[in-house]
Amino acid sequence: MGITFVQKSDLSRSRPDARRALVLAGGAISGGSFKLGGLAALNRYLTNHKVTDFDIYMGISAGAFLAAPIAAGVEPEELVKAIVGEPGKISRFKLLDFYHPNWRELFERPAYLLHDAVTFAPSLWARLLRAIPRSLPTMRRRALDFMADPGLETAEAVLVPYLTELAKLRPAHRHGYLPSGIFDNSRIEAYIRHNLERNGLPNSFRQLKLARGKSLYIGATNIDTAQGVVFGHDEDNSVTISEAVQASSAIPGFFRPARVGPPGREQDYVDAGVRKTANISTAVHHGAELVICYNPFRPFVNYRHRLTTGDRRSIADHGMPMIINQAFRTLLHSRLRLGIEKLKMDESFRGDVILIEPTETDARFFNMNPVAFWERSAAAEHGFQSVKQSLAKHDHTLKKILASYGIVVDINAIGDNLREPDEEPVERDAGAEDAPRSKPRLRLVAGGRR
Repeated sequence: MGITFVQKSDLSRSRPDARRALVLAGGAISGGSFKLGGLAALNRYLTNHKVTDFDIYMGISAGAFLAAPIAAGVEPEELVKAIVGEPGKISRFKLLDFYHPNWRELFERPAYLLHDAVTFAPSLWARLLRAIPRSLPTMRRRALDFMADPGLETAEAVLVPYLTELAKLRPAHRHGYLPSGIFDNSRIEAYIRHNLERNGLPNSFRQLKLARGKSLYIGATNIDTAQGVVFGHDEDNSVTISEAVQASSAIPGFFRPARVGPPGREQDYVDAGVRKTANISTAVHHGAELVICYNPFRPFVNYRHRLTTGDRRSIADHGMPMIINQAFRTLLHSRLRLGIEKLKMDESFRGDVILIEPTETDARFFNMNPVAFWERSAAAEHGFQSVKQSLAKHDHTLKKILASYGIVVDINAIGDNLREPDEEPVERDAGAEDAPRSKPRLRLVAGGRR
């Protein structure tokens, strides 16, 4: 199944004024693209209430990257153009916007190591030489014991005093010798900021609320306190929207922690997914009665050992990358499921949750590397098809739930593909019968079949 329902409202009662929330979980680059294609399908399916018309938006990691412009009124189709590299209102999202090396630390941290190695060695030898006279009788006895009976225990007795002296020394620099991340996602912050500004859209949570009446919330994890934080107009509003996206999307190890905040009071943040998978509870806390949540990561259920066509091996037989992929998906998905179960048992929540996910046997998406930039176009199209199929399968239930909130849907409005080939006309001279025709290009389809 691709859609899970938590249905707790009275569907016989119409509630067109109830608050509606769109919650977007993480997914890195391929998961974000997958989710974006699915949002385009959902946007066509909702005929009188578009993805940009929700009251509350909650974004986590890659979901924050999408939630920020969507809450500001940017249609998913425009974001698809930007992701796949076509011109539009939103500038093209480039390779170096995602893979921007953490140049400073990649050069600075090895320099610390070299400096400490040069200054540390003389101090070490001086300390050891001073310690030898004090421990010479003991060391002679231990050395004789080792020569008489070479082994781990007698070798340890010889080395421990020297290792103890070594441990007492501290390098001049307190920095680690490894960088805090391979890449730097400050280019993501610049990308969001630039595109909000070029379209005259607010980069402030409070200004967004005043301008469009939309509540945008973005989650992150404070690396120093290990606590989750929610940025929003009535939550922590000490950063801009673009800075919150940077903080929320700083994948640990892949990106360096995002240092954002008012001058002199900056904090270091990492990916919101460290603490929360989707944070539906924040939307509910702020009054959402209808929550549509989109989570692109779920574990693959290898019932028949068919991860690829004709392949009957276990996931473990595919090696470490597949095992880690499955483990992280399981971790993220199980936390989300736990949150869903809590909502089911929460008597104070009388609304509805629609959780959209890939199917548990979607081998194609499972095989896509989450940080593979080159997979983004295929992931977007696959996400579109995945959500289209799920909406069609659950169309009857969705109509009943959404109708009580005044939302009309039409499964036929989705169309066949996210992007379809289109022949671009060219001007030719009257006598140029053999002039070459232009190559077909791909265009976005606004809805329905073209």
